Amino acid sequence: MKHRLLERLLLSVRVQAVEPVAPRLRRVTLAGPDLSGLSWVAGQHVRLQVADGPTGLDWVLGTLRTYTVWNLDAQGLDLVVFDHGDGPGARWARTVRPGEEVMLLKPQGTFTIRPAAYHLFAGEETAQASFGPMLAALPEDAPVFVRLEVDTPAEHLDLPRRADVGWSYRQGRPAASSETLVQAVRDLDLPAEPGIAYLAGEARTIQMIRRHLVEERSWPRRNVLTKPYWAPGRKGLD
Repeated sequence: MKHRLLERLLLSVRVQAVEPVAPRLRRVTLAGPDLSGLSWVAGQHVRLQVADGPTGLDWVLGTLRTYTVWNLDAQGLDLVVFDHGDGPGARWARTVRPGEEVMLLKPQGTFTIRPAAYHLFAGEETAQASFGPMLAALPEDAPVFVRLEVDTPAEHLDLPRRADVGWSYRQGRPAASSETLVQAVRDLDLPAEPGIAYLAGEARTIQMIRRHLVEERSWPRRNVLTKPYWAPGRKGLD
């Protein structure tokens, strides 16, 4: 029964390659016939089965974690996975090997590019996996502002060069409630009219940047899209 339900709900693929792209980031490439004809929009994510689950719906789907699609083409589906903590997602990221079978749901989500006079991206390490494909999907002449905070320069991902990318470095300081990233956005010389903002990463920092844009710059709330990936002490976001 469980096997039949899984076939209806989840796609079956195999891990083709696992490659480190930064000290705490790995690119995982998935391939298989179930990916044939699959469509996606830059910024969408997949829900991946990283462990079995014992009860309720988890008994059918197992323990799922969300990962943004870095790329999807005829060669396979690429994910960039952040290795942190000791939850089921982090354990899967550290131990997954080529040849292993993986079950996942089709790409979904609304954290995607919207028409705008200009685009603002802000986040930390975990946001890069979303921002990379979203930046690549923008028109060449689209005005773009990006502010990213990582621990060290070694944690940069290769982002499209046309964006105005400003980096800040924590050097061991906590990523949660990052006043430094908020200040980096506050210091931006943005056009007078609102654009569209894409905020991803640690939940408290996202809330602080959103508050700045709405209360200090008078942006409409609908112009600020948020994607909280994690927060200290919260389960299910690793």
